[in-house]
Amino acid sequence: MVFINSYFKCTYIVRVKEGVSGFRAREEIRKSASSLKKLIRSNNHEELVITSEDTYREAVADFTEGLVLSIYSFRKYKTRTEDEESGKNYPGRLLLADHISESALKWLDDLTDAVYLARNLINEPVNRLNSAGLASEISRTGEKAGFSVEVFNKGKIESLKMGGLLSVNRGSTDPPAFCILEWKPENPVNSKPMLLVGKGVVYDTGGLNIKTGDYMSQMKADMAGAAAVTGVFYTIARNNIPLHLTGLIPVTDNRPGGNAYAPGDIITMYNKMTVEIGNTDAEGRLILADAISYASKYKPELIIDIATLTGSAAVTFGNRAMAMMTNADRKYGDLLVECGNEVYERVAGLPFYDEYNESIRSAVADVRNIGGREAGAITAGKFLERFAEFPIIHLDIAGTGILKKDDYYRIKDGPGSGVRLLSVFLKRLSETYNKIN
Repeated sequence: MVFINSYFKCTYIVRVKEGVSGFRAREEIRKSASSLKKLIRSNNHEELVITSEDTYREAVADFTEGLVLSIYSFRKYKTRTEDEESGKNYPGRLLLADHISESALKWLDDLTDAVYLARNLINEPVNRLNSAGLASEISRTGEKAGFSVEVFNKGKIESLKMGGLLSVNRGSTDPPAFCILEWKPENPVNSKPMLLVGKGVVYDTGGLNIKTGDYMSQMKADMAGAAAVTGVFYTIARNNIPLHLTGLIPVTDNRPGGNAYAPGDIITMYNKMTVEIGNTDAEGRLILADAISYASKYKPELIIDIATLTGSAAVTFGNRAMAMMTNADRKYGDLLVECGNEVYERVAGLPFYDEYNESIRSAVADVRNIGGREAGAITAGKFLERFAEFPIIHLDIAGTGILKKDDYYRIKDGPGSGVRLLSVFLKRLSETYNKIN
């Protein structure tokens, strides 16, 4: 990077690294923008013009995306913000001086807004955003973006006998919620809906298997999957993508109080299957399983669930990739990998062998909610597969959805993992639908 400080303007020159091409070059440009954040801020620009010369077509959009995503901060509860203290502001205006279409510009604007939306939800503490609060925010987002939201209260959830969601909620003083999101344009390209499921645990103490040490400190972010699904719906609806999309978000916290469910309990799920509780800290898969089995009423083409589900996924891939497990047609997984490379929210496949079912076999119920120490991410995925009557892709974002420090433009605590990936995936799917079906 070259910085030129003239009397009337500042000029920043960023070069694409030699020997780097394709999606890696695009990521380097996003990271370069993030690296410039502090310098740009210190110069207190009122306006920043972004242009390119002799580079790839999306360079300006990629640089803008990296810059916008890197300048995010959650300051809602600061009585005096850092900008007020320093007297410095980020650029008041960004001007993209390049051949970028109006639709592409709108997509970039809405997509970065969606990531901000997801990050804001993730960063809200549970005393400010409990189950009812999250359901309200999802409804408010639907009104703004143009998709419908229906929220089931505890009475409705009890009438449906969603035993997983109700059991996890038993230790809480706040009732659960179950959110149904739908985007159905006038002429969708698909006759059967694509269905997204997001884990909405607004705070996870571990329940009676309570978390220890620092393992609880970031657990307000255990609803990152729900935030991602909400952000995806925002982007798809705002851009009028011609794809019928349904979303299911079960919402609760997981606490050890009251009549909290306990290891050894046997619960009955929405689809009548019985589950032996081996560990109350394996709660996410219980509420997701109810949602996944409820999804059958929509006869979806494909179910995609996204969740901060297992420490095993984080240990396996760190913050470099989401763990993907699937029994769906390979065309969906291949497109998801391709889109993951494009936005650099990469997915890495884990095997879905039937033999892994042995680890969650129960002697007293149909299935156990946890296996042994080995292959924890896979056995969690196999647990969810037991409740899916339609093809499913399971995305475990435990490593990418909660960060302990900034990773360039991926901000710590709540980077909004999955919003960009799934938004681009669904957009590309709508554009190529007839080719791959």
